[in-house]
Amino acid sequence: MDAHVRRRVIINTDAKNEADDQFAIVHALLSPSLEVRGLIAAHFGTSRSNRSMEESREEIDLLLDLMGLEEGVRVANGSATPILDEQTPRESEGARLIIAESKLATTLQPLSVAFLGPLTDMASAILLDPDIVHRDVVVIWIGGVGYSGVETYPGVEFNLRNDIAAANVVYDSGITVWQVPSNVYSQVSVSYTELEEKIGGTSKLADYLISQMVEWNRTYWPEPIESRSLGDSPAISLMLYPRGGNFRILPAPRFGQEGHYLPGSGHPIRVVESVDVRFLLEDMFAKIRKFGRKAA
Repeated sequence: MDAHVRRRVIINTDAKNEADDQFAIVHALLSPSLEVRGLIAAHFGTSRSNRSMEESREEIDLLLDLMGLEEGVRVANGSATPILDEQTPRESEGARLIIAESKLATTLQPLSVAFLGPLTDMASAILLDPDIVHRDVVVIWIGGVGYSGVETYPGVEFNLRNDIAAANVVYDSGITVWQVPSNVYSQVSVSYTELEEKIGGTSKLADYLISQMVEWNRTYWPEPIESRSLGDSPAISLMLYPRGGNFRILPAPRFGQEGHYLPGSGHPIRVVESVDVRFLLEDMFAKIRKFGRKAA
């Protein structure tokens, strides 16, 4: 890609689900080579909230306020619930945004859509406009378990669990998919001390990022802990530096109700087997510190 051409991206995020989406959103917005065409608020099921999509929207708005970008970034609501079945889309502003931006994509300026939660809005966009699969669109999904057969994730991986039917629609469609499974995204871990030393005190934004992680762990984690995986951040680093990931080409599977892989369409997908964690974290920390200096 030409150094003067910014990469056009959309970020679909279940921002209030956990404490890592916030870091990914901020990293993307602070990266000059990424042209963020929109942020889409995604649902994250009903296990912790009956208004999860709305809570994601509120978290996105809070981050934009802390960054002084309330008027500078388009935000759209995605679906509040999973798709009903593999033939029925959920109409939403978010799905329509993906469709509209896909029509502007070209070979030289493709559209990358990062999904940090379920694939509901991508599946809906495909069902609403099937021609989208023939456009220059790359779907980067944080979700699913690893393909090695050795997996420590208990039960169905969370992002997959929140809309298995949507994942099957996307994987059956033939659209370009980069998948970051749980055995890879769980390795992007940071400690409280690292965050405090790297970005603590540099801005209200940085202090909020740290405090909301500590509070999430305190509320939802059953044992003492002083770290968290920034599992959504590989989607951003791969858009910034695609060569910073090791990929394997695999035939697209389908997903069973227990989260396991089944024979699928066979369309080729790119499965990420590792990411450059040093680049990811150091670039993000540097940009957050730089933001703090400018804000001061």
